[in-house]
Amino acid sequence: MTDDPPIEPARPITSATPTVRQLIRSQYQDLTQSERKFANTLMENYPNAGLASITTVAEGAGVSAPVVARMVQKLGFKGYPQFHQALLQELQAKVSGPTERRAVWTAEAPESHMLNRFAGAVTQNLAQTFANIDTAQFDAAARLLASENGLYIVGGRITRSLAEYAFTHFQAIRERVTHLTSSPATWPHYVLDMVEGDTLLIFDIRRYEENLLRLAEIASARGVRVILITDQWASPVAGLAEATFHCWGEIPSAWDSNIATLSLTEALIAATQEERWPEARDRFERLDSLFEMTRLFRKP
Repeated sequence: MTDDPPIEPARPITSATPTVRQLIRSQYQDLTQSERKFANTLMENYPNAGLASITTVAEGAGVSAPVVARMVQKLGFKGYPQFHQALLQELQAKVSGPTERRAVWTAEAPESHMLNRFAGAVTQNLAQTFANIDTAQFDAAARLLASENGLYIVGGRITRSLAEYAFTHFQAIRERVTHLTSSPATWPHYVLDMVEGDTLLIFDIRRYEENLLRLAEIASARGVRVILITDQWASPVAGLAEATFHCWGEIPSAWDSNIATLSLTEALIAATQEERWPEARDRFERLDSLFEMTRLFRKP
């Protein structure tokens, strides 16, 4: 005999489907104290703390099984089995490669042109990403990025181009900006110069990179404040980050899209610029003078 009734199918995951993590955050204010206790336990060890039977996860959180059942229903699930299946789907999505991702969207692809399907997915991703940004956290991250302390920026195999893009703009806005190379073997040289109060901006999307997690662990232990830009499932670096931003990226492709990630990055760049204005304006003007001297660009 099992603890749970027969399993009902979980909702199919699409680019517009919020994760359980996002559902908890959006409904957190409506949870009771006991329900919040389970929610906090799950968030601290996500999603592993919700992958056992309802009895086991309730005991692990120090609450009763009915408390867990009530909470998952508040999140919009018919019962714990459907909630459990949703977590399993998220876990599978985290580790899926291009071949598996393509199989998902081809099975559900509507009979319309690729351009229309792509545009629809990108629009959903942008809307979902910006709808789930906590404005207070965004403003706090912008202040960190604009501070006088050192700013270090790093990306992974795919996101290193985003890290370079961010570096180019932040370097124009402020001083003491460092772009870590794509070779982890060189990272200890950068960590050597990190001091307490510096900021490390990390881009990490699935498949998450162990080297980035280890870098975050070492930097965090030195008092460096970590800002993470990741996907809707969340890199393990989130456990160390002072601010984490989730960007939706599923599109009708074997690859994920970075359009929402780039848009969020540009929003942070713009907010940082405003935080440092008029110092940033003076830096822009001096930079333009240097460009004139080098004659790198042709005037319109």
